[in-house]
Amino acid sequence: MGRDLMSPYVWREADGRWGIMVRAVTKAGEPMVDTGQIWAGWSEDGVNFAMLDAPSIVPGPGDHDAGGVEDPTVIRRDDGYVVYYSGVLADHAHGELSYATGPSLDRLVKSGVALASSKSEGNTKEATIDRTADGQWRLFYEYAADEASRIGLASGPDIAGPWTEAPTPFLPRVDSWDDWHLSTGPLLTDDPARPVMFYNGATRDARWRIGWAAFDAEYTRVVARGLQPLLTPPPADDRGATDIAFAASVVVEDGQIWLYYSLEDRKLARALIRRS
Repeated sequence: MGRDLMSPYVWREADGRWGIMVRAVTKAGEPMVDTGQIWAGWSEDGVNFAMLDAPSIVPGPGDHDAGGVEDPTVIRRDDGYVVYYSGVLADHAHGELSYATGPSLDRLVKSGVALASSKSEGNTKEATIDRTADGQWRLFYEYAADEASRIGLASGPDIAGPWTEAPTPFLPRVDSWDDWHLSTGPLLTDDPARPVMFYNGATRDARWRIGWAAFDAEYTRVVARGLQPLLTPPPADDRGATDIAFAASVVVEDGQIWLYYSLEDRKLARALIRRS
């Protein structure tokens, strides 16, 4: 609790427990030693989590994540876990999408870079992944281009790739709340024929809100997209606080859609989403 919390990735285990992995960041005003650590924990109700005694993923010693580890995304497999995360270089300004694997959340081993940055797509991070009916994996990710964040898409035969770039899934909209920045969010896949991404969008001054876009079954095109933000952050107690709501994960339980997100880059929240 000595750090602020962001990027809550929550899921259900077969035994009914709720798992969480979360990015813990240095509090505002304190010297920044890294851009984040990743902690894990368990819950019986999806709200109150008991965290493990030590972080599951920490920066270094490799150069690709020496500056910090951010934005966990968890894939559950029969033999354990795959955790995608954003690895930040020592300069705290550049990073690449990385991953770790292990039999349990306290025994993860870093496996290297999952999707490297390129000259045209820098700072790859914020993984969202799904497997389609053809057996291929679809990897959504955030990247930097033209002084803005964008959403990229790649496909591959396995969770570790190799990845083949696909066309950009959707772009910012002129004169809209998402007219400059876009970032990946979680996928709602309870209807495989119409998966929905709760994505993050912002204006040029980085006022982030949460919206939604629906895809066809193979993620080849967007079939619907909300005109207005689905979720806007409430007024902060501190007028100088960061104006941001950022979606991280979604869980369907007993027909209810629970969206987990962060506010002000420092605290966690959950919202109940109803499908119209």
